[in-house]
Amino acid sequence: MQKNTFTASSFFIRFVIALVLVFASYNPSGFSYYHWVIRDISAFSPMMGLIGLTIIIAWAIYIRATLRSLGLIGISLALAFFACIFWVIIDWGVIPTDNVTVVTYIVQTILCFILATGLSWSHIRRRMSGQVDADDVDQ
Repeated sequence: MQKNTFTASSFFIRFVIALVLVFASYNPSGFSYYHWVIRDISAFSPMMGLIGLTIIIAWAIYIRATLRSLGLIGISLALAFFACIFWVIIDWGVIPTDNVTVVTYIVQTILCFILATGLSWSHIRRRMSGQVDADDVDQ
């Protein structure tokens, strides 16, 4: 019988996968799916289409799981929480607001935290409260 345990490393794995997904889709460095396709749209190949479809499927999985577990209110609260942290960092002068590249990286990282939290929330809530989702089935 497999025991369903959730640890910090479980969250970290979900976060790293979200990082790969978000930054592979687009990032300011120029090494992303967006830049690969937009560089020469007339050279669009079946491989570009397959990779693009894979990225869309991964986004659908993460977004659907996040919406189901956090809901619109939870996502709004998470967004407000991370926005306030970002605001504090800017207020303290840690990052300059005129550096669009740094701001983009931070916003994308915040998105990764929200997606990873959404994918992990059922496990986190069960650990904090002992409540089990109706979707959870014991084997």
